Amino acid sequence: MVKKIAERGYVFLVLALMYLPIIMVIIFSFSNTSTFSFPHGFSFEGYRSLFTEAPDKLWESLGNTVLIAVVSSVAATLIGSVSAIGIYYMKPRGRRIVENINQMPIVNSEIVMAVAFMLFFATFAFPNGYTRLILGHITFCTPYVVLSVMPRLMQMDPNIYEAALDLGASPVKAMFKVVLPYILPAMLSGFAMAFTISLDDFIITQLNKGASTGIDTLSTYLYSSLRNATGLRAYWLPAFSIIIVLVVGFVLLINLRSYKKEGSKKEIINEKNR
Repeated sequence: MVKKIAERGYVFLVLALMYLPIIMVIIFSFSNTSTFSFPHGFSFEGYRSLFTEAPDKLWESLGNTVLIAVVSSVAATLIGSVSAIGIYYMKPRGRRIVENINQMPIVNSEIVMAVAFMLFFATFAFPNGYTRLILGHITFCTPYVVLSVMPRLMQMDPNIYEAALDLGASPVKAMFKVVLPYILPAMLSGFAMAFTISLDDFIITQLNKGASTGIDTLSTYLYSSLRNATGLRAYWLPAFSIIIVLVVGFVLLINLRSYKKEGSKKEIINEKNR
C-alpha cells in the first residue's frame, strides 16, 4: 500500500513540475500585467493588446519562428524517416554503432552544438541568416525523428516487405506501398516532435542567426526585449498561451488520429480471427 502511494505520489510530482508552469502561464495571461498578479482581476485586455499594441517586430519574429520550424521539421521528417529505414536494415553491429552516433546530438549540451554549428558554418562560408538557421535546426531535429520511427519499424513484420517483393513489386514500390504507410503514424509523431523542438530553440538560433541579418525568432526577440527597457510586456503571456494551446492541440490531434487508426486495425484483425 505504501509503495503504491509512493509511486503515484512520484508520478503526480513529476507531472506537476512539468505542467504547472505551463498552466500558470495560461492563467496569468488573463491578468493584463507582467508582474504575475491580478490587481484588476481576470481580464482579456492582454489578448486585445496583443493584436493592437504589439510591435510589428513580434509578428515578424513569429513568422520567422513558424517558417523555420515548418521547413526544418518537414526536412528532418523526410531525412530521419529514410535514415531510420536504412538503419533498420543494417546488420546488428552496424545498427548499434549508427544508433549511438544518432543519439550524440541529443545527449550533447546544446551550447556545445551551437558553438560547433557556428564554427562549421563560418569555416565553410555558409550564407548568414535563414540558411544557417534551417540547416542547424534540421540537424538537431533529425535524430528525434529517427528515435520516433525506429520503434515502429521494430514492430513491423519483415515478411510483409518480402511478400510485396514476391508478389512482383519493385523495391521502391514496396517501400512506398508497404513500409511508408506502416510507419506513417511514427513519422507524424516525429514531425510533431521536431516542430516543437525547433519552435522552442534559443541557444542554437541565437548564436547562428547573425547579428547583421536582423532575423529574430520569438525566443531571441523576447531575450533582446528583456535586455532593453521594454522588458516583459503584458501581451507576451497571451502570445505564449496561444502558442501552447495550438501546439498541444496539434500534438493531441496527431496522436488521437494515430490511436484511432490503430484501434480500427485491431478491430478488423479481431473480426477476421473470429
